[in-house]
Amino acid sequence: MPASPSTARAINDRLALRLLQQEGPLTAGRLKQLTGLSRPTVADLVERLMTAGLIEIVGESGEQRRGPNARLYGIVADRAHLAALDVRTEGVTVVISDLLGTELGRASLPIADDTGTGPAVEQAVALVERAAKEAGADPLHTVGIGAPGLIDPATGELRISSGLPEWHRRLVAALGERLPARVIVENETNLAALAEQRDGAAHDRDTFVLLWLGLGTGAAVVLDGRLRRGASGGTGEIGFLPVPGTATLPSATDCAGGFHSLGGDAAVVSLAGEYGLVGEGSEAGVRAATLVREAVAGETGVASRFLDSLADRLTIGVASVVAVLDPGCVVLGGEVGQAGGAALAARVTERIGRMSPLPTEVRASVLGGGAVLRGALLMARDAAQDELFGPPSSR
Repeated sequence: MPASPSTARAINDRLALRLLQQEGPLTAGRLKQLTGLSRPTVADLVERLMTAGLIEIVGESGEQRRGPNARLYGIVADRAHLAALDVRTEGVTVVISDLLGTELGRASLPIADDTGTGPAVEQAVALVERAAKEAGADPLHTVGIGAPGLIDPATGELRISSGLPEWHRRLVAALGERLPARVIVENETNLAALAEQRDGAAHDRDTFVLLWLGLGTGAAVVLDGRLRRGASGGTGEIGFLPVPGTATLPSATDCAGGFHSLGGDAAVVSLAGEYGLVGEGSEAGVRAATLVREAVAGETGVASRFLDSLADRLTIGVASVVAVLDPGCVVLGGEVGQAGGAALAARVTERIGRMSPLPTEVRASVLGGGAVLRGALLMARDAAQDELFGPPSSR
């Protein structure tokens, strides 16, 4: 059945807004060319979107043109303000942005292990409130949070986990109570995959697996353009994968003995130590990335052998993923994946080619540890735009 006039208008409005987001400011004539709509239809939607406060005149198209036909229309970036949080066991980082994702402010807060749940939550909420106020972005429209742990696919909430601080879960609820904003949370590795697909190493792939290598291990699975979470939200918990080369087997509450014991940050630091390589930094994750980066920079002798051994270990996990999912592409993400760069990715590609009959390209992360925060911002932006760019009845 043909769309009703109101549905057709909503579809046209959303198309125009998406084009303005992707292309930047456009004239009505250019919108007509890109949408294929008639001149009167474009004129109507421009007026409608301006009345709704979603677009505005931002300039003219060139020195040789003047008047109505030269006006450039752009999305009103401050129509809504967003916050993105990267929640780690050791602290929180927040980025404040406008509706187009332009960064307006950034702040970080370390949270010590011995900080109580209540004080940790209060400090983190205050950080977000202060960052938004200082960026001139108060009130916030949408908050996107990336956190370790499983997300319940039925409720969208962070599940209880014995291995993670309680303040993580409490923070999500506290932000929802304190802020007049929509608050959404997603697993950190899944958000890293979103960011790598939009802006990073997997920008040309609709099927791939991101293997997170940094402060812990994990994987995100994207098949046919869709992120797959599994029945309980646990798709990609590769740290628990039983693998050869470890002293024990993992348990339901401890991934020691699983792939984490081969590719986790502490395991990387330990492996480097076997080759006499010692990096700087008090945290294992920082040292692991530093050691890999330095080995790549001096890729000869001992450093090269260390990278070979690390690639051997990572290939065990990659081979398991490839055998089950056949993704065609695996991105080595996180701080360690980015530090290893093309040198480490090439080693894993060569090894997986000998181990598996399924053609697989291994790529290095472009965004590294920053992918979680970028993914959280993209999630918040998408959610806000879905609401604001929807039909008038949904706004």
